[in-house]
Amino acid sequence: MGIITILWEKWVEFRRDFYKITLAAMIAPLMYLVVFGMGIQTISHGEPYLNFLIPGVVSLTTMNGSFNAIAQNLNVQRLYEKAFDQVLISPTPLWQFIAGQIIGGSLRGFYAGGVILVLTMPIDTGLIFNGWSFLVMFLNGAVFSAIGVVVSFLAKNHADVPRFSNYIIMPMAYLCNTFFSTEKLPGFLGKFISALPLSQTSHMIRSISAGEGFAMSGFAMLMTYLIVFTAIASWFIYKKKNL
Repeated sequence: MGIITILWEKWVEFRRDFYKITLAAMIAPLMYLVVFGMGIQTISHGEPYLNFLIPGVVSLTTMNGSFNAIAQNLNVQRLYEKAFDQVLISPTPLWQFIAGQIIGGSLRGFYAGGVILVLTMPIDTGLIFNGWSFLVMFLNGAVFSAIGVVVSFLAKNHADVPRFSNYIIMPMAYLCNTFFSTEKLPGFLGKFISALPLSQTSHMIRSISAGEGFAMSGFAMLMTYLIVFTAIASWFIYKKKNL
């Protein structure tokens, strides 16, 4: 019941700010597609660069949509509205609160990625997006929603969340197999970045879109990230309840 309540809250928020959320999901990815995909005509891996770029932009859009939907809102609720204190004293099981936040954030990211897919449909790229693509998008959103929950508790004030986004999320958006392959990064740096969740997501969605399938190891890595960050988020929340 607690999960449904959280999802209903997210739905009401989404319905209220539908146009703002949709425009925010469209503008930056469209700029990437126009500037890098259409403005700079080049070839990547023997195909038009746009075929490489679209799966990467879809991946980073699900990341941004999910993280931003949770980190900012939950941080404001915790520090300023004190709404989280109401959750702590309510009969709602805290695991349901966490699960609701992660699922709600993932759905927001999934919607943002879906908007980009709809916008790129008129472009004749031959890319394939199917149920596996959507599952990977949803799982990627869940990972970054869980990270958003963790960040909302690490942030000491309202300005800390944008700082984290600038230091961690933005570099991942550019480096994690989105605009160029991690194979071009040297040594340990390349291996480290290729192991990050967005790199795994971009690689899997790109492989699926090319009709090549994907390795289950990437799926397992995303599940591992989700479990780890969910456990950290749970630790923060239960610690606060026991203060």
